Formats: sequence, C-alpha cells, structure tokens
Amino acid sequence: MRRLKVGLTILIFFLDDRTQRRMSDSTANCLVDLLRSYESCAVAFSGGVDSAVVAKAAVEALGSRAVAVTAVSPSLASSELQIARAEAALIGIRHVEIRTDEFQRPEYRANAGNRCFFCKDTLYSLTQSKLEELGVSCIVNGANTDDLGDHRPGMQAAKDYHVRSPLIEAGINKSQVRELARFWNLSVSEKPASPCLSSRIAYGVEVTEERVRRVELAEAFLKQLTGLQELRVRHEADEVARVEVSLRDLGQLADAATCVPVVEELKRLGFRRVTLDLEGFRSGSLNDALPIVTLGVNVH
Repeated sequence: MRRLKVGLTILIFFLDDRTQRRMSDSTANCLVDLLRSYESCAVAFSGGVDSAVVAKAAVEALGSRAVAVTAVSPSLASSELQIARAEAALIGIRHVEIRTDEFQRPEYRANAGNRCFFCKDTLYSLTQSKLEELGVSCIVNGANTDDLGDHRPGMQAAKDYHVRSPLIEAGINKSQVRELARFWNLSVSEKPASPCLSSRIAYGVEVTEERVRRVELAEAFLKQLTGLQELRVRHEADEVARVEVSLRDLGQLADAATCVPVVEELKRLGFRRVTLDLEGFRSGSLNDALPIVTLGVNVH
C-alpha cells in the first residue's frame, strides 16, 4: 500500500509538472507572437525577472530587431548593472547602456510621491530619441498585470511615450512571469525584486548621489555579513537608517554579535542612527506614507 501511495504521489507530481510546462509553453507562445507583431522593439531592461522575460520573448520573436536598453545612473546599484549585463548576454539580446541624468532634475531630487515618473520620463525620452539609431520602432517595458493595482507613477510616463507593456497586453501576472522565467531557464527566475536605490529614500527627503551610494554600501555590507539576500536599508529623514529583513531573520539582526558591527558600519557610512523594523521586510513599505486616494479625495 505504501509503495502504491508513493507511486501515485510521483505520478501526480509528474503530471502536474507536465501540465505546468504545457501552460507555460502556451503562455510563452502567446507572448512571443505578440512581440512578433511589434516588428522591432527596445526593451527597458533592468535585469530583473520581468524585463528579462520580455527580453527573452523579444529575441525569440524578433532576433536582431530587438535590443535591451539599460538606464545607468547613481540609482542603479553596480551589482544590478553586472546582473543586467550577464543576463542580456545569456539571453542573447543586443544590450545598450544609456547614461541618464534624472539626478539633474529638481522634481526628481525633491522626491515627492511621483519621483518615479521623472525617472521613467527621462529614460523613455532618451530612448525614444535613439530609436532610429538603435534600428527599432518602439519601446516596451516589463510591467505586468499585478503592477496595475500598485503605486506606479512611471506608468504615466510610459503612456506619454506610447511605451507598450506586452506582459499586460498578454494578461500575464507576476506569478506567471516567474513560471516563464523557469520555463526559459533564465538565471534570474528566482531573483528577488530589487527596485532602484532611490526607492529606499523616504518621500520628502532629497534624493542625492551621496544618499543612494550610502544605501548601496549599507545593503552590500549587510548581505555580506549576514548572507541574507532579501533586505532593505530605508533612508529616513535626519539620516536615520531603517533596516528591513524578513520576520524569521529579525533575531539574527537583533543579536549583539551582528547588530554591533552593523551599527558601527552604517554610522561610518554617514547614518546618524540605525533602527530595525519589527514589522519585517515589506516591498514598497515607504508607500505607506503616501495619502490614500479614493474617488479623487485625499484621505490622510
């Protein structure tokens, strides 16, 4: 009887895996066919799983008529740029890096709730001016259907420049993006989300090159010291660092053997105080400070 149960479990697992691969194959074909209809495109490419899936589909559909474009600025961690370069090479897509100057824009540095709009506006404007040089006809991004319910000012910039979102057009959500990344054996299939360094700066605190560099070095130090990969160092007002790790890892950060060198290093980098967030890691937690907008009315 036990052998029968084990055999049934293996068979169910095999059938589930085969069914999942069939579904992923169907989704992949749908996405590739959609991108083929674009004729040529420049993919806004961060090296994260969303843009990597779009880049893979684009090169499958369009070959040399697809190019990956990465915005390089102080808000992009050097480790993320290396990942983007490596992933583009593995995918086999032509890769172009564009230096962007969003830090020169007062609206970006002011860091209001719409900061991301000015970042994307800068990227899309520069990319659009280079479309002829790149030999492509349109820009595409990696936004998926889950992004439609989030705070995404950059989506307005995409609309302004007629940037297409093939994942949204194909009705693909974040979970399906991960499945496609595994289906295509992309090295970033399990990569945690890693928004730009400026997203770590609390709204209302000026975004400066010094502050984003401080955050980058602090996170790199924490990852090396603890071995944790999913964490954030939030830069609050008055040069306060708020460290977020998952709830299961709070004890490791609170231990004296860890917290003493962490506090010493982060203060050396320029933070005045270092705090540990007891709510744990939450992607986009700084958005909690934004007003809730309901039917055009701001609710504080």
